[in-house]
Amino acid sequence: MNTSTATPDSYYERIDEHRYKPTPHAGGAWSADEQHFSPLGGLIVHALDRHLAGRAGAAMSLSRISFDILGRPALDECEIRVETLRPGRTIDEATVFIAGRSVTRARAWLLADVDTEAVAAGAADPLTPPRDLAPWPMAAQWPGGYIASLDVRPLAPPRPGRTTAWVSTGLDLVAGEAASPLASYVALVDTANGIAVRQSPAEWMFPNVDLTLHLHRAPRGRWTGLDTTVVFGPTGQGITSTVLHDLDGPVGHAQQMLTVRPQP
Repeated sequence: MNTSTATPDSYYERIDEHRYKPTPHAGGAWSADEQHFSPLGGLIVHALDRHLAGRAGAAMSLSRISFDILGRPALDECEIRVETLRPGRTIDEATVFIAGRSVTRARAWLLADVDTEAVAAGAADPLTPPRDLAPWPMAAQWPGGYIASLDVRPLAPPRPGRTTAWVSTGLDLVAGEAASPLASYVALVDTANGIAVRQSPAEWMFPNVDLTLHLHRAPRGRWTGLDTTVVFGPTGQGITSTVLHDLDGPVGHAQQMLTVRPQP
């Protein structure tokens, strides 16, 4: 049982309806006083879930979500405000504020659910399940509380710019609250930019300025599969591209735009 001075077994603690306090487990890889975007992305989906709860009408699924990282997400109290943009209630937007400044804006598209089982096809093959794989000490390459909280299991030894791995965590997203499978899944997706590093992060910086997910079905289970490729261009830009999996197979794709520069 946690004491009042112990670190909670979660990435966030709720303060009130819209505000959350990050725990040390949310600590970033580029700087100790920043939040890693991966759990923050999951927290945004958690806030969207709460906003959508009880909405009447036809069944819909969150099929696309884009995150624009507008500024440095300090490891500090954050406020998330959600609004519905489209009268048909198919587009919602969430904004994260830290110290009164907007640091992330997310836009989610919900698409109507219809039965297309008879024509479902075209996805990649499933990955080797994580139970057959050995853990990889990702914390040996990256600092930060978030990275230290992960169970990472690559299908083969990671290579520069190319890695396929499973990622999981034993921590809750928000202390004392049940997160949806989607929020828990998204809370691990931004790890992709760190599993297939093309250059040593001690010599080069390559943080992502956005993250966009396209999902052809809802993810399930506690493991996030990342089949990731990283490309660096010649003028300071890069792209991290990932085929997203759960234990049943592919669920969609993720893209991250990188700003590449030498470490100062």
